[in-house]
Amino acid sequence: MALAYTPGLKVKKETVVQKTRRLPIPGEVLVRKDDAVDFDTIVARTKVPGDVETIRASQILGIEADDMEELGQYMLKKIGEAVRKGELIARRVAFFGLSKAFVESPIDGTIEHVSDVTGQVTIREDPVPVEVKSYIPGKVVSVIPKEGVIVEAVATLIQGIFGIGGETHGKIRMAVKSPEGILTDDLVESGDAGKVLIGGSLVTAEALKKAASVGVRGMVAGGVQDRDLRDLLGYEIGVAITGQEESVVTLIITEGFGKMRMSGRTFELLKSCEGMEAALNGATQIRAGVIRPEIIVPRTAAKGESEAEKTIVSKGMQPGMTVRIIAEPYFGAIGTIVSLPPELEEVESESSVRILEAELEDGRKAIVPRANVEIIEL
Repeated sequence: MALAYTPGLKVKKETVVQKTRRLPIPGEVLVRKDDAVDFDTIVARTKVPGDVETIRASQILGIEADDMEELGQYMLKKIGEAVRKGELIARRVAFFGLSKAFVESPIDGTIEHVSDVTGQVTIREDPVPVEVKSYIPGKVVSVIPKEGVIVEAVATLIQGIFGIGGETHGKIRMAVKSPEGILTDDLVESGDAGKVLIGGSLVTAEALKKAASVGVRGMVAGGVQDRDLRDLLGYEIGVAITGQEESVVTLIITEGFGKMRMSGRTFELLKSCEGMEAALNGATQIRAGVIRPEIIVPRTAAKGESEAEKTIVSKGMQPGMTVRIIAEPYFGAIGTIVSLPPELEEVESESSVRILEAELEDGRKAIVPRANVEIIEL
């Protein structure tokens, strides 16, 4: 029987999580295989070369095109020497001191090149230090020489539909009492600095703003209004990868846009983790290599992921699997596959597709195209 592959959305109480922590360019790895690491352990570091600034030195000094080779004699700094912003790097005095011209460095950096052809001086800014943290507590299971490491941990893993904001961590606090609860600004407390707040069906714009002012690290909810995100960020969210937004609380949406009840299983799983430290990353990409926003809650001891769990998605959809519907009229609904009829069925678009029958969490039965669901790995 032919099997359809559907991307998996993980909602797991205990599984083995591996994270590759890699530098953008070669550098120094600071930990060794089997070392224990924490959320903020720096595992690798390097220095990224700074940007270059080009100065038309010959033009400033009044050197004619035929005399460019003279530029070197007016330089006060040599190639390889460090300079500070505003410092003199070249000077020319002519006509018995009546004519003077000076070239100052526009940046802090190092003289990289002096051209006697173009008359230009190139200064490179100071290197930018880059450090890569572990992101999750765990054990270093592999070292990538000069690049980074792979960290492994047993953890609760919940993937969301959409997110903004980068990597962070904080203690989980349930801000609402049920999956239907709305996370409003009055539920954000002054003592929530450094915490991760869990909402239900919606997080409001006012709550997001107050959370940022209080110092909340992250927020998780079933839904958010797209206009609130637009107002918060000041621009429309596009199809490019998110996660690089600055000065915002890391936000993870588990169901979709609008007011959407959080999945009961997701809510209860987060509730069971209240008071525990969680790692969050809102980075999302829906094209060309899917990246899911995630909540990772490290566990001290567990058996980890079974072989059955590792292969559940590769086997395709099967009756009994939990799925999320990702198209109207059941968008965001969670259900269990009841049957997978092999025959093609005609849908509203008048095209013939393979369908599935699912029983939703509220007891309703839904018949939808298989392409309109994604497997939730439990």
